[in-house]
Amino acid sequence: MSNDHVALVTGYTGESGKALLKELIKHPQYKKIILVGRRHVDYSENKYKEKTEQRQVDFDKIDDYLDAFRGADIHFCCLGTTKGKAGAEGFRRVDFDYIVGAARLAKQAGCRHFHLLSSQGADAHSLFLYTQVKGQTETALTQMSFDRLSIYRPAFLMVDREENRPFERFAQTVIRNTVQRVAPELITTPIEVLARAMCYNTFTTNQSGVEVLNNHAIFRLAGQQQSSE
Repeated sequence: MSNDHVALVTGYTGESGKALLKELIKHPQYKKIILVGRRHVDYSENKYKEKTEQRQVDFDKIDDYLDAFRGADIHFCCLGTTKGKAGAEGFRRVDFDYIVGAARLAKQAGCRHFHLLSSQGADAHSLFLYTQVKGQTETALTQMSFDRLSIYRPAFLMVDREENRPFERFAQTVIRNTVQRVAPELITTPIEVLARAMCYNTFTTNQSGVEVLNNHAIFRLAGQQQSSE
């Protein structure tokens, strides 16, 4: 397969987005990566400078920025926040309104394959806000009829965040010393595993329609990429 793909990434400043971007940068089949976000990031490494183009938008006025989404055939969406960080209203705005808005413009701009980072347990009818909103977002994107829509539902993400989240750090320490040692795919997803799976999945099949990848599928995809390198 020739290296003629142009990827667009939203949510590239978060931990999942940063890990994904690292994989995309080194993948030879992506000639360019468009980064759409609120702020400009100064990258020190030449490979980032040479392969990326940054376009700034205001997600609260997303319909004014159709041009920012042009030129990419593949879209990776890693947008997301938490209720604890943004409040219930802010969480819904980012994890539903921003994502759905970005997806709508991506579709209008000619995106063929949309990758959505969702969550284990996503369910539009859930009684819990987090999984309910995730499920509602999945439903909204499914109705947009992308040529191909890949939805990733990782488990508890294992990542060393820059921001201070004491409870999450404590939980990760406990999990690493217990469950992850004996059943790594049961309730955890290392951030690097998720990133490899998302990057590699574009080239695994020519299938169309909607695919939902649970944690086991994410691990299998990541393992396939490692074995092919």
